[in-house]
Amino acid sequence: MKKFHQANLDEAFISSKVGFSGRLLQVNIDTVTLPNGRETTRELIHHPGAVAIVPILDDGRMIFVKQYRYPVGTVMYEIPAGKLDPGEEPDVCAARELSEETGYSAQAWQKLTSIVTTPGFTDEVIHLYAARGLEKHAQHTDEDEFIDIVALTPQQVRQMVLAGEIFDSKTLSALCVLEMLK
Repeated sequence: MKKFHQANLDEAFISSKVGFSGRLLQVNIDTVTLPNGRETTRELIHHPGAVAIVPILDDGRMIFVKQYRYPVGTVMYEIPAGKLDPGEEPDVCAARELSEETGYSAQAWQKLTSIVTTPGFTDEVIHLYAARGLEKHAQHTDEDEFIDIVALTPQQVRQMVLAGEIFDSKTLSALCVLEMLK
């Protein structure tokens, strides 16, 4: 991910204190200097980063996962995804998460792009991939993951996106980039 700087927009770091530290993320309260010289605070959620994969079967159908997402209170259709383990490379994480969540392995991988999810308060970066040449094995989710797998045709995906049934940002981003690369 490229970083751009512009003197009349950049903020300068002064100090940081931890406001919360949990299993998945940490919240820091940073003091910064604004371009006009004033000081203010920024609440920043540190996240280890993640991957998300569009698994594409030989017949063109895409593998989606369905799972309940507590923060938004609903079952969602998403592409398989997961967070990076400490020191783990995104491509290694992508293969691991595809296997764990769906039970598939892939012969061919394509890096689509990387996205920042909500840059107003988190440094989370999600690396997006497409996976082809899929081979089915056994799904082996984490003990706290309850996931259903569904294979959808591109037409079904299109209809579900337009109907608001697929609304996860990483999924929509990956699908858009995949479509642009056609």
